[in-house]
Amino acid sequence: MSTPALILGESGTGKSLSMRNLDASKTLLIQAVAKPVPWAKAGEKGWSVFNPDTRTGNTFITDKATEILGLMQGTKRKIIVIDDFQYVLANELMRRYRETGYGKFSEVGYNGWNLVTVASTLPADVHVYFMAHTMTGDDGITRIKTPGKLLDTYSVEGMFSLVLRTVVRDGEYFFATKNSGSDTVKAPPDMFDAELIPNDLAAVDKAITDFGW
Repeated sequence: MSTPALILGESGTGKSLSMRNLDASKTLLIQAVAKPVPWAKAGEKGWSVFNPDTRTGNTFITDKATEILGLMQGTKRKIIVIDDFQYVLANELMRRYRETGYGKFSEVGYNGWNLVTVASTLPADVHVYFMAHTMTGDDGITRIKTPGKLLDTYSVEGMFSLVLRTVVRDGEYFFATKNSGSDTVKAPPDMFDAELIPNDLAAVDKAITDFGW
């Protein structure tokens, strides 16, 4: 069984930046919205959009759930990053804005649920990271942002055993590994050695492997 993990944070707090130390040759990056990765000389390190003619590049740009499923199930790479998950849901709703009724909401909700479900059925040594924005509800809890009440009927975070949240303090970027009481962060108590760890997805990936997942 593969390991899906959820990385939460507002825009600009280091979600994409956390990928900078991942090995591009072992990483499949799926971008729901096309954007350059936020670190220097990324191309020299192997981060580039897939070229079908040369069969090179580790980055695919698509917000279509069926295409993302095919990429996840077809790759031999051991690290998969979906950035940003909520746009996979929101963009489909926007494309179908002329449709009336609740059918489209059910279908989009199913697509989101199915992506997370399939992400846990890949080979055991595969880690899948879902990057997503946050929102704070009327209850004061900060959780994953979804289009309206689309996926809130079941807790999205409940489908993950690891949920980290970005934190920025004094200009430095971190991941929170422990629930604050007002968010949905969770991690096994022995996986990380601090409540705040460096914003480094490569280090997180190693911790997951060392933990035995």
